[in-house]
Amino acid sequence: MAPEFNCFAWVAKGQLTFSTPNALADWVHEVCERQPEAAKLLNAPAEEQHGRGYFHTLHEILQQPATWIRTAQQMLERTTELRECLKGARLVVLTGSGSSEYAGDCVRLPLQKQLGVNALAIGGGAFLISPANPLPPERPGLVISLARSGDSPESVGALSLLLERDPELRHLVVTCNAGGKLATKFHDDSRVQVVALDDGTNDRSLVMTSSFTNLVIAAQSLGFIYSTNLYQAQCLQLSSIVSRLIETHFGTLAMVARSNFKRVVFLGTGARFGAAREAALKMIEMTAGKVWAMPETYLGLRHGPMSFVHDDTLVVCFLSSESTGRAYECDLVRELDQKGLGMMKLVIGDIVPADLLRKRDILIECPGLAKSGDDASPVIDVVIGQLLAFFRCMEEGLRPDSPSESGVINRVVQSFTLHVPLASDGKHNSSGDGK
Repeated sequence: MAPEFNCFAWVAKGQLTFSTPNALADWVHEVCERQPEAAKLLNAPAEEQHGRGYFHTLHEILQQPATWIRTAQQMLERTTELRECLKGARLVVLTGSGSSEYAGDCVRLPLQKQLGVNALAIGGGAFLISPANPLPPERPGLVISLARSGDSPESVGALSLLLERDPELRHLVVTCNAGGKLATKFHDDSRVQVVALDDGTNDRSLVMTSSFTNLVIAAQSLGFIYSTNLYQAQCLQLSSIVSRLIETHFGTLAMVARSNFKRVVFLGTGARFGAAREAALKMIEMTAGKVWAMPETYLGLRHGPMSFVHDDTLVVCFLSSESTGRAYECDLVRELDQKGLGMMKLVIGDIVPADLLRKRDILIECPGLAKSGDDASPVIDVVIGQLLAFFRCMEEGLRPDSPSESGVINRVVQSFTLHVPLASDGKHNSSGDGK
């Protein structure tokens, strides 16, 4: 098994708290008892799991309910420092590369609402490639760099460039790798604070799973910087929801993944559109592009992308709990049904209207999701996307720990030349190592 976590106890009647060192292993054993699909995979000898290439990915997906509690504890322990980072900030920017950018996208709107400041999610590469500064003028500001390894060339290059160009920005690095360049390169600069999450969140699999959701959980803490009890309660609730989801629907997601779809549309609104982006990327990565996936908003689907929805298309609906958003979403889902579009739908939500489901459609009810709210829900949506992609990867005969058999993609993006902006002589300075 993956490393286990000695998490603090948040005692809540009827809810799993992962409060003892063996709690995660005990819970996984319970999942196996309830879900034959899980037992078949997890009861196989470790050598077989490694040989079939799913050992790391599956355990990293399943450890998430426990790791979220540990990550929340770490962020709470840094509350004083985090308050200093945010003090007086008029702008908050979340940045990262690849999945880490999408993690910022899951958090941007909630932070803007909670902190009352302009909040943006900007890919690390945008700072390097854009001739103009992509940031709005509000200062002082806080830039939050999210990263699994912290060794991505554009993430390190972007932070270096911002430190050089924009002295009024403060920086917070949240990473799963205490030994990565983002965590170590800037330790002498007082403008940079680093939070290194538990090493167990630093996924060994090629694809980001527990690292992604733990970066989201960590970043969410900034919105509760003066209401830490609410943050505790939210993280416990999310952990409980996803625990129940896995206990109940592990086999359901395996069944959906084995259906003969060739493409997937993931639909989400607000913060949950960030989850749709990540879920689509997981499907593409883990099937080595054999299944094409597209993220879209419900209203955006009408403007051309609806032509993507064919008879071989799975439509995954992350359904809002907020009433106005849900009304628009339900209208779109009913329109798809009226037009006979899509092979089947997978609908995820709390208290879902029965008329949204056709004969072949699958419902995953998540009790408690409405109470947690749509701003908190992306981590739940992403776990569903991870499991769908994991099972479809296995169905395609690939190895989830390393699905890119030809080496087209790697766990950490390979080094590439960084072109420093034009010098006074009109020539580019270049660096090949991201330094």
